[in-house]
Formats: sequence, C-alpha cells, structure tokens
Amino acid sequence: MSTVLTPSPPTALSHAELTRYSRHLLLPEVGLEGQRKLKAARVLLIGAGGLGSPAALYLAAAGVGTLGIVDFDVVDVTNLQRQVLHGTSEVGQPKLASAIRRLHDVNPHVTVIPHEVRLTRENALELIGAYDLVVDGTDNFATRYLVNDACVLTGVPNAYGSIFRFDGQVSLFCTPDGPCYRCLYPEPPPAGLVPSCAEGGVLGVLPGMVGTLQATEAIKWILGIGEPLVGRLLLVDALSARWRTVKAPRNPQCPACGTRTLTALPDYDQLCGIRPPQATDQVPSITPRELVARRAQGDDLLLLDVREPHEVLVAAYPDAQLIPLGSLGEAVPSLPRDRDIIVACRSGARSARAVKDLLAAGFYRVWNLDGGILRWSDDVDPSVPKY
Repeated sequence: MSTVLTPSPPTALSHAELTRYSRHLLLPEVGLEGQRKLKAARVLLIGAGGLGSPAALYLAAAGVGTLGIVDFDVVDVTNLQRQVLHGTSEVGQPKLASAIRRLHDVNPHVTVIPHEVRLTRENALELIGAYDLVVDGTDNFATRYLVNDACVLTGVPNAYGSIFRFDGQVSLFCTPDGPCYRCLYPEPPPAGLVPSCAEGGVLGVLPGMVGTLQATEAIKWILGIGEPLVGRLLLVDALSARWRTVKAPRNPQCPACGTRTLTALPDYDQLCGIRPPQATDQVPSITPRELVARRAQGDDLLLLDVREPHEVLVAAYPDAQLIPLGSLGEAVPSLPRDRDIIVACRSGARSARAVKDLLAAGFYRVWNLDGGILRWSDDVDPSVPKY
C-alpha cells in the first residue's frame, strides 16, 4: 500500500457533514469552527490493534479529516477479543485493508492513508513529521521509545497509551511545555522482564477504554479545549474500577526533551536488548514431533510444563508435570538429573528462560520444546486448542 501523503481536505463542511456532526455543533466548545479544525487535522495512528482500533473508530466518527495508520500485520483470530476494527470475515487479511473498509463505513468523509510498513528509525521522522499528532498504539518498548523520540524531534504531540492485563496508562507527551515518555521511563526494562500481552494476557475491554481516552486527548488537543493530560499520567485499574492521576513533570535532565542531547534516533533494538540470537544465547531445543518420536521409542523423558494452572485448563500436554515458571527455582532440588527434561510452555518463550535457568543450575540433559503448545497443536494434535 502507498505511503505517499495526500493534501489535507478542505476545511469547509458539506451539508452532509453538518448533519453528521450536529451533536458536535451543538457544543459551544466545538461548534462550527471546532469541527473545521477537526476536519483539517492530520492524525497518525501507530498500530491498528487493541489501542488503535477504538482510537481510529472514534477519531473517524468525530470527523478528523486525515487518519494515517502504520501497520503491517494481518488479522488473527486471537485479535478479535479486543481489536474491534476487525471481524471474523477478515481473519488472514491485512489489518490495514480491514481498517480502511471499517473506517470508511464509519465515516466516508474521512481520508485514511495506509502505511503498510514497520516503523523504523529510517522512516519514523518522515512519517511522524507529516502529521499534527500521533496516537501511540504500540505494544513493545522498542517502538514506544522510537515513537517518543521521533515525536520530540519533530515537535509532534504523542497521545500515549499502554495496557497490560487489567491495567492501563494514558498521557499526552511531547507537547511544547510538557514531558515526554523518557521523562517517566528514561530507560527500557531489561529484555524479557515485562511479558507481552501475548504472554500475560489482557482484558478485552481495557484497550477499548484506554484507546478511547487517547482519542479524547487527541480531539481536545486539536480543538484546544479542556485540560489535556500534559504533565499527568492517568492510571486505569479495570479490575477495581479505580482511576487516578499522578503528576508527571518534565525532567530537565531528560536527554530527549530536557537537555536535548538526543539529536538523532538511536538503535532501538540495541537499546531494548533486542538483537539476533548469538551462539551463547541459544538453548537446546526439540520439536513436538521429535518429542513424540522419542516417547514412541521408549525414551525416559520428563515433560515439564512451566505455564500457569489456568492455562492448563485451556490446553494441556499429555503426561506433563506442571511447575509454573515463577515456582521453578524452589522446585529445582526435586527435579531429576538422570533423566532428559523437556521444558514446555505456550509458545516456547517462557520455557526457553526456564531451560537457561536449569542449565545455569547444573542440569545438562534439558531441552526447550520449540513453539510450545501452539506448535504442538499444529504438528501433533489439532484437537488441542490454541489460545
């Protein structure tokens, strides 16, 4: 899909638009002039997933004239629990194509510009610099820092949101007088310390709440109304239905927006500990089919499942011993050293960490089950559900 930008639409409103936005026009804080501002605005959404879905829907419905969307993924059935831009009929299709169809149905007066690329340090400044505001719907630290730094360098505000399990955060970063993401989090956490939503899960309605708040902040900023979340971080606890706001001042020593020593986009893979695996990083592995073959020939194996008990209720390995990863350390003395141990989880990520821990503890007959139960379902037993 093309990444060439088109000119902003004219700010005059047609009769059809005046009718469509009538409830906005009744608000003195919006009115005709405000609706024209919305139509003239250009907003870039980074991601058409959990956060990008509600943000895009409400920005389009509100009449933001130009919406750019950066995404290169396809719709997966596991997305549908929270990514409301997409439907069952679009599984396997590019998210951008699905988003364009849905947004044009929501509001045919909005121009949607697809950017079917991965946001990188090579294209971020050009992409973000062509818009008035960014809505950050990323789900990883490398891209989150990239978006922040590019917004600081281009002077484009960043409607930030993040989610994990039952908790969310929202703020408006990179405004002329406000802080940026680095003011709160100068450095990313060590790689692997914070699990992704794919590993830790997320309540399906939470991104709807957070993404809608991001859209609200974007609209307020475009209109110049209300009290934006500049210098404040809104914390959402969906499980207890508690919302609170904490101060988030600009850090004068922040290398991005404080001292301004960050003058170019760094290597974010290196910053966040993401790099191609080196020989010392790799762990011994075995495929599900190889495991079945070894069991069939009578090898004495221990299949060790390091998932959580509630995951086993969804999909179970046959004849596996369950020891959740968080409890593995205390269980090490009870594990046999005279048997081959195959460590398994959902996708192979947690089990790889467990294998490293066991190798460090002196176990040498230990392997990681490559691909976890997802690959087990693909290669061995399709009746085992994926989750």
